[in-house]
Amino acid sequence: MNYDVVIARYGEIGLKSPKIRSRFERKLVKNIKATFECEVERNQGRIYIHPQDFVEGIEKLNRVFGVVSYSPAVFTNADYEGIDETLSDYTQELINEGILDENTRFAIKCRRVGTHDFTSQEMAAHCGGVVRGVVLAPVDLTNPDLTIFVEIRENDAYIYHEKIKGPGGLPLGTQGKVIVLLSSGIDSPVAAYLMMKRGCEVVALHCNNDPFSGPKVTELFNLLVDRLNEYAKGVPIKKHVIDYGEYLQVAKDKAPEKMTCVLCKSGMYRIAEKLALEIGADAIVDGSSVGQVASQTLSNILATRYGVEIPILSPLIGLDKEEITKIAKDIGTFEISKIDDGGCSAVPKYPETRADLERVRKACEDMNQDVEVEKAFENIRKLD
Repeated sequence: MNYDVVIARYGEIGLKSPKIRSRFERKLVKNIKATFECEVERNQGRIYIHPQDFVEGIEKLNRVFGVVSYSPAVFTNADYEGIDETLSDYTQELINEGILDENTRFAIKCRRVGTHDFTSQEMAAHCGGVVRGVVLAPVDLTNPDLTIFVEIRENDAYIYHEKIKGPGGLPLGTQGKVIVLLSSGIDSPVAAYLMMKRGCEVVALHCNNDPFSGPKVTELFNLLVDRLNEYAKGVPIKKHVIDYGEYLQVAKDKAPEKMTCVLCKSGMYRIAEKLALEIGADAIVDGSSVGQVASQTLSNILATRYGVEIPILSPLIGLDKEEITKIAKDIGTFEISKIDDGGCSAVPKYPETRADLERVRKACEDMNQDVEVEKAFENIRKLD
């Protein structure tokens, strides 16, 4: 099929005030242009995209947050002559591609914007006759096998038969900046993706636990960021890494061993907060899910966040592992995350599962956490 344009639709952007809506539309257009080579027009709640390469455009548009659905379409004049000729050719192409034959139950759906000398119902009935003039397929308005859409806007008409689902959400870069604690596991990349879907710019912070973990962890972190960046055109993910092994060693040496995981997560939040304040981020994001591992019991979640003053968001908090894994597979991070990274040898045999604030405060004092966080933060580095 030789298409003329791709029609992209958005959802909740249309509920914003006119000023905010216009700003979000402009950001969405910018992100589309950063994803593939194209020309883009905005008009009455629709975005019309003219890709240099239609195959690439149709493939990559489902990675642009804010796009709810899109349709490759052909274009013609909004009069009977133009629609008849174009729809006849379009029908023949559907036949050639094996999408339509004499046994295919079809329907025509017509939508109009503007003033015309016909109603939507009249044009839909007329177009049904045009299709049947090419192939004697049965009309079924209730349960069709194929629906052909005729969208008329003022003097222009667009014909298409597909509505491809996009990722939805809000345009990336419209909702502020967040620090994501990104490991090599399954959960945190999904958390990053979901925040990107809500329009947030992501800064990925990775804590290198060497010598308690091997180099594979950092390698997988970089691969995961590369994969997530396929969804971040226009607002690419920035990477920061800190050497965290010395902090962990002090936690193991000077505090109760069972508190190591609690102190590890607490320190990560404290470091992420310092980075957020330095670069103007609004929140910290992690991959916590209630009860999934020892450090994610409700009491531990509360204890590890003690003393952190900026919001900590956990978009996976109510999801189980199966739900999280499904998203990871859908977005392409699962195959990377399931690679064995060797694990973390600092994890105690019997980790704390019911930490209370008083014992956490005491453990933080025992290891002089404020000093160790400052020392760790001094070696933070930004990666290209």
